[in-house]
Amino acid sequence: MQKNLAIIGASYFQLPLIEKAKEMGYITHVFAWAANDVGESVADYFYPISIIEKEEILKKCEEIGICGICSIASDLAMVTVNYVAQSLGLNSNSVEATKVSTNKHLMRKAFEERNDPSPKSVLVDENSDVDNLEIEFPVIVKPTDRSGSRGIFKAESREQLSAAVRHAIECSFEKKALVEEFVQGTEYSVEFISYKGQHHYLTTTLKYTTGAPNFIETGHRQPAPIDKDTEDRIKRVISHALDTLSLENGASHSEIKIDDDGKIKLIEIGGRMGGDCIGSDLVPCSTGYDFVRMVIEVACDIPPSFEKVCEPQSVESVFIFSKEDLMELERIKAEEPDSLIRIADLSVDKIGTTTDSSNRAGCYIKKFKGV
Repeated sequence: MQKNLAIIGASYFQLPLIEKAKEMGYITHVFAWAANDVGESVADYFYPISIIEKEEILKKCEEIGICGICSIASDLAMVTVNYVAQSLGLNSNSVEATKVSTNKHLMRKAFEERNDPSPKSVLVDENSDVDNLEIEFPVIVKPTDRSGSRGIFKAESREQLSAAVRHAIECSFEKKALVEEFVQGTEYSVEFISYKGQHHYLTTTLKYTTGAPNFIETGHRQPAPIDKDTEDRIKRVISHALDTLSLENGASHSEIKIDDDGKIKLIEIGGRMGGDCIGSDLVPCSTGYDFVRMVIEVACDIPPSFEKVCEPQSVESVFIFSKEDLMELERIKAEEPDSLIRIADLSVDKIGTTTDSSNRAGCYIKKFKGV
């Protein structure tokens, strides 16, 4: 019997998923708007259907006869993934859980109702009187339904607030934004794989960003330099929050901050693998676990395998923003070639034009040698 696997999205983010599925013996059926992305040519079958056309994708998947459907690193894709899977009786998260986990306002409400530690926030739209909001500065302004640092701005004063809200609303699909308290602390992300409501911790990532006002991620280190007590508290907080959001199946990517007193605050949780090569590259290197394989297994209702596929090691990713970053990559290639693991999506023409995580000039992954 043929094992037909549907994959939503064809960008380079999905390439590890397509390649792993083929390696596992699945026939890959990839859906995305035709844009000459790498997945279009690598897939066994490519269908030029936008990832938001969930009814059309469902109809095609019914014709194909799929055993699972998945995607990585895309909140938008997960709406279609879980809708199609639920419609066909396949293993997935519910449509309602997807709705909550892809909308930051609904997520904040759910966290508040279940006492999960999360920043206070106010929902605003084009008709809101933001000049009279009862808030304390600084605040973070963000679209309710975007990822990848799009539309995020730290407003230090009421003078900056109106412009930040307008920009966030413009970036939002539903034309709404959150104005929320700014949380002090060090930024981390946390990777889990869940199956039938059982949550399995994989690792924690230390995040480096450009800082205020846009907080674009500049790199990641894995595993994060945290002690056992902190790691245990992270596990408890995230497991509880995953239950709050009813994220029972598949990968999850949680973003948190930890302040100087060790208090954990949930920034947001995505019911999918982390992008920026976190799930596809850093997790396997730092834990030995084949995270991408796990995503496919859960989508096909197979318990995820925790067999180590390599010896764990400390690794980091570095994103390219400037000519200086590119020169450092060239230095590493010349002087430390053995430390370099992979170069991803290098686009020199994007240097100096970065506005969010979607248009950086690429990244490289290397062994971490620091303290």
